[in-house]
Order: sequence, then structure tokens, then C-alpha cells
Amino acid sequence: MDDVRRRYRYGGPPELLATVDARHRGQPLDSAAAVDAWAAYAGADPFTYVVDADGLLLAADRRSEHVACAGGGDVLSAGEMSLRRADAGWAVAEVSNQSTGYAPEPASWPAVAAALDRAGIAHRGGFTAAFEFRRCPGCAELNLVKDGDYTCCLCEAPPPA
Repeated sequence: MDDVRRRYRYGGPPELLATVDARHRGQPLDSAAAVDAWAAYAGADPFTYVVDADGLLLAADRRSEHVACAGGGDVLSAGEMSLRRADAGWAVAEVSNQSTGYAPEPASWPAVAAALDRAGIAHRGGFTAAFEFRRCPGCAELNLVKDGDYTCCLCEAPPPA
């Protein structure tokens, strides 16, 4: 794994992190057989994913928190994904970096691509939905930037200059 890739540490509620059991991480998707088994379980439904610090793609039910999927560890990316059956196996139908617990940047895509390649999952070469996150300098709330509006959703502080 390329050590220059950025690692994202969990930044969500500490009480949620305290409930995580590192022994119960997401399902590794590191081979065609593992992806087939996951698809038999999850079907075409979107699911929570992380790319762990070692570059391994882990999947969990969409209702799962990213930090639980990661076993509380740092990640190279995180978000939501859905798969579809393709001629030669599986392909990404949708993939995002939407994880408010880790707030991975759109620039985390290469880690996702490498993990998908490792699992034999075809992809389009980028997030189908990429999000930006910003922490409010006033109240420290993490905000998902929508439509270029950087105003805090909690305290309505204007974006920094």
C-alpha cells in the first residue's frame, strides 16, 4: 500500500466509537468469491463500505456505521456503494464518499479504485457522487457541503474567508 495516501481518523461522536468492537469489522471483499457471497447476502441494495488502512475493501449493511465497519480504525476512504451484475462478474453501480464519521475527501478515490481492482469489481474510474465536508470554525460541527453552500447547518455561521 502506498503510504503517502491520506488516512482518515474517525471524527464522529466518541460515544459511538466506544461501542465498536474491533473484532467485528465489515465483510472483506477481496476476491470474486467474497464478492459473490456478499451479493448473495446483500443483493443490489446499497451498503456501507470502508477501505481500511491496509487497502482492503470492507462491506457492511447500509444501516451500519462506517466506524463499526472499520473496526474503529483509520481508513483510506469510506462511503456507500451498490453493485450490479456485469458480463464478467460484478461492477459498481453507485459509489460515494459519503461518510460523516470519517469525512473522506473526493481525492480518496485512488484507494477505492485499488480496493475494487483487488476484489475484481469493475468501476468507472471515479465516485458517482463525490462530497466535500467542512468543520465549522464557530461550533466545530462537521458539515456536508451542498450546492457550494459552506454555511454551517447547526449554527448558521458563514463560511470562513
